[in-house]
Amino acid sequence: MPDKKNPEIDPIPSLLAEFSDPEMEEEEFRNDFFQGLSGRRKKAAFALTLIWGVTIGLHLIPWNIGIIAFLGLLIVFQTFRLVFSNPQDNNLPAFSDMKTLPSVSLLVSAKNEEAVIKKLVTMLLNIDYPRHLYELWIVDDNSGDRTGKILDGLAQEYAQLNVIHRDGLAKGGKSGALNLAFSQCKGDIIGVFDADAVIPENLLQKVVPLFVRENIGAVQVRKAISNARENFWTRGQWVEMSLDSYFQKQRINCGGIGELRGNGQFVRRDALNSCGGWNEETITDDLDLTIRLHLDNWDIDILEYPPVGEEGVKSAIALWHQRSRWAEGGYQRYFDYWRFILSNRLGWRKKFDLIFFFVVQYIFPTAAIPDLVMVLTRHRLPLVAPLSSLTLFLAFWGMYTGLKRSQNKPSSFTIGEHLTIIAQSFLGMIYMVHWFIVMPLTTARMSVRQKRLKWVKTVHEGDADENLELAS
Repeated sequence: MPDKKNPEIDPIPSLLAEFSDPEMEEEEFRNDFFQGLSGRRKKAAFALTLIWGVTIGLHLIPWNIGIIAFLGLLIVFQTFRLVFSNPQDNNLPAFSDMKTLPSVSLLVSAKNEEAVIKKLVTMLLNIDYPRHLYELWIVDDNSGDRTGKILDGLAQEYAQLNVIHRDGLAKGGKSGALNLAFSQCKGDIIGVFDADAVIPENLLQKVVPLFVRENIGAVQVRKAISNARENFWTRGQWVEMSLDSYFQKQRINCGGIGELRGNGQFVRRDALNSCGGWNEETITDDLDLTIRLHLDNWDIDILEYPPVGEEGVKSAIALWHQRSRWAEGGYQRYFDYWRFILSNRLGWRKKFDLIFFFVVQYIFPTAAIPDLVMVLTRHRLPLVAPLSSLTLFLAFWGMYTGLKRSQNKPSSFTIGEHLTIIAQSFLGMIYMVHWFIVMPLTTARMSVRQKRLKWVKTVHEGDADENLELAS
């Protein structure tokens, strides 16, 4: 790091020298994991300025078609890699064949969850796994409702249930609550759930064998929207989760990165210790931990079936608040760890995967605004729109294939079922338009004002449908 005591030292050569010394880089990685978190607003402003400047500049240079064609070829290349990658069976031992079973600690951070907390505890304490090998820890994070009283009553009934109460002075939000529980639990594998989770009884039997491979630091269980029949917004989220699981599986199979999604994530204790626990200076603890695990040479796998359920938000306003937070958290991980991402800590496959999805998910939606401005004011042909249109095919294919996979149906689909899935995919494409609004506005807001680091949660009403595989 630049010498703060001697401002006359040029920081650029110091930074280059730091990365030229593997031992210094490793020491910084271990000891200063969360020290690069400052200056996020300035980084966001720089990113926004760069996106607008490059997009406008592309419209003004005469050889812009060559650049767009090159970017288009990269998108086509990655699209073919993802679409035609066939995930292979891992030939892992069946749960019944495992001679030694790891201990598991299940963690939940709960704030004002009186509508769902009792149902959650009942499900988690009835998982089909040896009782002496798993425990449940729930942190009541200064709830203002009856959550704490309900948990205390349940703790009298269930010996496996451990309840921790945090007061209003506690720091770190959800990450702080999880770190507190992690410091007291004993499991070899740490599972994390949201309070509205719907957990299949055999979930641990499916997850635990995935950790037989020593390189696996975490496993994310596919998420399904348990109230998908509610309205357009919840149906859209259900399709979106199928799309996400499809991309997760294909990216992992192509040598890219698997990502954690909070609810239904399992992390090896050794991996979590080596990464320093959960980051208490981020608004999306799962996305932040994802990057740190990969930078620490751990891989993340996904379990597609059975899924873990969660309530989808029911209104456009609630969706906006949730996705704006997700978008900012996604940006934060790139702003915080960009030096490590660009260093040699990641192989080229993971690095290319990260950059590709950063461009597609974050850059293109934001660049669409200056692209449109140039089209309207200078009467030029759009440059970003053709690139985005290439990704729309990938998104539609991901929705269609993801929906088929989520049904876990070994037999072939009928024509009617194919048409139904196609219709659902078109609905999902309409729903996904909201990201083209969320991303540019969130980028602009971040460059002016960041979200405060506080406990931000989705309100849960306890109306989840335990039948997770909704097909119509």
